[in-house]
Amino acid sequence: MTAPLRMLALSLAVAATLAGCNRDKAEDKAAAPAPTAGAGAMVTPADAAAPMAFESKTPFAEVNLTLPIAIKSQPDLHARLYAAAVRDLREFSEGAQADRTEAGGDEGVGAYSKEIAITPGAETGKLFSLIRTDSEYTGGVHPNSSFAAILWDKALKREVAAADLFKSGDLSALDIALCAAVNAEKKKRDPQAQTISLTGGEMWKCPRASTVPFVLATGTQPGKAGGLVFLIGPYQVGSYAEGPYEVTVPQSAFRSLLVPAYADEFAGEPKPQD
Repeated sequence: MTAPLRMLALSLAVAATLAGCNRDKAEDKAAAPAPTAGAGAMVTPADAAAPMAFESKTPFAEVNLTLPIAIKSQPDLHARLYAAAVRDLREFSEGAQADRTEAGGDEGVGAYSKEIAITPGAETGKLFSLIRTDSEYTGGVHPNSSFAAILWDKALKREVAAADLFKSGDLSALDIALCAAVNAEKKKRDPQAQTISLTGGEMWKCPRASTVPFVLATGTQPGKAGGLVFLIGPYQVGSYAEGPYEVTVPQSAFRSLLVPAYADEFAGEPKPQD
């Protein structure tokens, strides 16, 4: 074979090899699964980084929201709570404007106000808890306040209600323990305070546990809840001057009532509250 023919043959062989390589790469690329919309694609900007605070001021209302750093560990809950609280504050502002406009103006009267403060309760391996305190003023002698609580299953990413935490049936043991805790706190504040009961023969009576929001109580065993902290607003068990009550019921008083899925999240004794 002459030199020109050898060069032509070599060039054709190289071209064939390169074509084969390119074809293999194209086939590999076609065989590889196309990227799918995974969990990252489903996360909205609010889910990824919900703000830690909100504030708005108008001539009619001043509102604000604060959240704890601890909520950053639960981004799904963070986004949900932020959105719900901001919606409530905006509705309050709109209502304030409507009220004062319909009244024909009230020059010299300060703006209405509403504050939502979300603070942490205790946390266990499975559960995360938060307290929501709403304080609002729309005129009158003093502001009004109320409590709500969030108990969150970290793995299932959903809220846990009392019906999920306790077995269905009689919760009277928890009611009795809560009533005892309320009376102990009343006596601590005022040794002459009248004892109240569940039946309510007096002016005030103890609430049923199922009607009171609660969060986890920090326990003496790491990673476990020592009990539940019940959040009782003003006027519920005493006069407004007594203020709100946060009373702790130890887990030993209701352990037998817990569903098996969450029973292991409780152990030891509750630590004293600050």
